[in-house]
Amino acid sequence: MNNAPRVPAWLNDAVIYSIYPPSFSDSNADGIGDIPGIIAKLDYIQDMGFNTLWIAPWYLSPFEDGGYDVADYRKIAPRYGKNSDAKRLFREARRRGIRVLLDLVAGHTSRQHPWFQQSCDPKPNKYSDYFIWTGWNDKLPGRLKSIAGYSQRSEAYVSSYYWCQPALNHGFAQRDPGCRWQMSPRSPAARRVRDEITDVMKFWLDMGASGFRCDMASTLVKNDPDKKETSRLWQYWRRMLDQEYPEAVLLSEWGRPQAALAAGFHLDFMPGVGSTLFRNERGRHLGNFHGHSVFSKSGKGDICQWLDTYLKDYAVCRSLGYIAPFSGTHDQMRLNVGRSEAELKVIMAFLLTMPGTPLIFNGDEIGMRDLSVPPKEGSMARSGARTPMQWDPSRKAGFSAAPVKDFYLPIDPDPARPNVADQLNDPKSLLHTVRKLIALRQAIPALKARGDFSPIYARPGKYPFAFLRQSEGKIVLTSFNPTRKHQRASFDAGPLTGRPELALGEQATCLLRGKQARLEMGPFTYGIFRFVPLKPI
Repeated sequence: MNNAPRVPAWLNDAVIYSIYPPSFSDSNADGIGDIPGIIAKLDYIQDMGFNTLWIAPWYLSPFEDGGYDVADYRKIAPRYGKNSDAKRLFREARRRGIRVLLDLVAGHTSRQHPWFQQSCDPKPNKYSDYFIWTGWNDKLPGRLKSIAGYSQRSEAYVSSYYWCQPALNHGFAQRDPGCRWQMSPRSPAARRVRDEITDVMKFWLDMGASGFRCDMASTLVKNDPDKKETSRLWQYWRRMLDQEYPEAVLLSEWGRPQAALAAGFHLDFMPGVGSTLFRNERGRHLGNFHGHSVFSKSGKGDICQWLDTYLKDYAVCRSLGYIAPFSGTHDQMRLNVGRSEAELKVIMAFLLTMPGTPLIFNGDEIGMRDLSVPPKEGSMARSGARTPMQWDPSRKAGFSAAPVKDFYLPIDPDPARPNVADQLNDPKSLLHTVRKLIALRQAIPALKARGDFSPIYARPGKYPFAFLRQSEGKIVLTSFNPTRKHQRASFDAGPLTGRPELALGEQATCLLRGKQARLEMGPFTYGIFRFVPLKPI
């Protein structure tokens, strides 16, 4: 992979661990995770091999949408600690070689944010146009919606996602001349908002953050169908980083890598994770996918359906930045819905051998199950992925000393629920597999972010799936059989030479006979093969 010079070199080695703060680790027995709890687990995170964190919003908030309704961008929510705790986290993480990415919510605030409170004043002031205020009867473009009657202003405010999230005014790409409230992205008001977000970014970068995961990144400028103005805005922030914080990175919640990386992001999430790749037929889903995913045990998935799109993204993006394969987030169904540990190992092997910068959601490394639990703080169906981290087999799972009734969300009630302590003691566990995969990735340059990628066996509706990773003249073959049946494949060996050596995996064999390669794989297996040169006779 030709890595662009402007992409920080450390991303080539990065493996990201995503933390949802209220359900990770509670240090003060109030039933809610906090920053000191994260600090207490940094040794575990380091031992696993993760060297980058993405922490979901920890800012002051009324928590009507899990913290994505920000009331003060520069202040830690009291339930998580203080700004001094954030400073200590940055310091302790960096001491262990771990960088920290924060969640940047640049498109909206909470209604409790002082900017919005002052914007509600009917008397014109500096903040009057920080948000989008519409006329009573004006038709809104696209899917925008407005909330009337909240303030003494005669207008209604546009909300971003939930009703409690007034949209910041980054302007309109296409404007209705009859609606004076639809301002240009280059209007004085939009520029002031842009500068406010710039100052927020600098505040946390100066404190010790290494960059941001950017919430709803494609939605900032309104009525922007081709995203040109939204891209121009992110490019402005990217130039600022390149000039003033060249080691800082931006990870987008965009889901269209070609557009996101062209807009200035270093990373965008890999499309298809919640549907065509990993969705389990037994599980709920937040999108509109219907059918069989590639990693379903039925064997009815089609790798080529996903791969065709991925290869187009990869070809364009490999010179701009990275596509981030990820196990899930706090917004998605967990991988473990009716899956066995063997199935989860195959998925983890795929994620951690793909190009780009992989991301594992906390709890996925032990196979935490997606649960049916009541909504919490606007989570709706997403609360099933946000339950407390399971650290040990005790009744409270080592999450908190608080009464169980006070836990942020109910804990998995199954006494056999997966937990960190038991899996640390089991060398064949999913946790140990993830740790070995990360260590292998770090040891072999071909498996890192910028190693070249090329499928070598991918057939519609067939398994296994195999691809090559290459760097510095070294080649690694990775193969996956996520199905319940034994699978085999024969194909042109291409650049493969020498003796195949299984670096990691089980029930997987690779044979080279002349110009032909043959794979044999048991059910729910993966194989990562290095090639040892043959000694001359």
